[in-house]
Amino acid sequence: MLRQIAFGATISLANIAVHAVAMIVVIRVARSVAAKWLSFPTLRLATVMVGTVAVLMAAHMTEIVIWSMAYAFVDVAPEGADQLYFAFVNFTTLGYGDVLPVPDWRLLGPMTAMDGVLLFGWSTAVIFEVLRQTLHRD
Repeated sequence: MLRQIAFGATISLANIAVHAVAMIVVIRVARSVAAKWLSFPTLRLATVMVGTVAVLMAAHMTEIVIWSMAYAFVDVAPEGADQLYFAFVNFTTLGYGDVLPVPDWRLLGPMTAMDGVLLFGWSTAVIFEVLRQTLHRD
């Protein structure tokens, strides 16, 4: 059990690092766009929000791929299962249950879900703050 927790925590920390880098990109892009398009507030708002969500979606996809590579590394999913699909279902907490982890690594599914919930919450907070800051400039 300790091995699963240590491995899952390591992957979660890697994903937190990916998300932190995405936050830096979001902040820089939002500030840059806001400074350049001051005379077009509606276009600025749309551009900032689309850019913000696109960067965050790319970050989440990267994080899911990291989980799928981790799953493949330790053979979490049964033979023949799609690792990316399995990671996606866990990360988004969808939980179809059509692919189950091998018993030795069953804690990685809930750890992936916990990571996904945390990172989706972080993204939601950032989207809201970018929107608030962009509207505040108007």
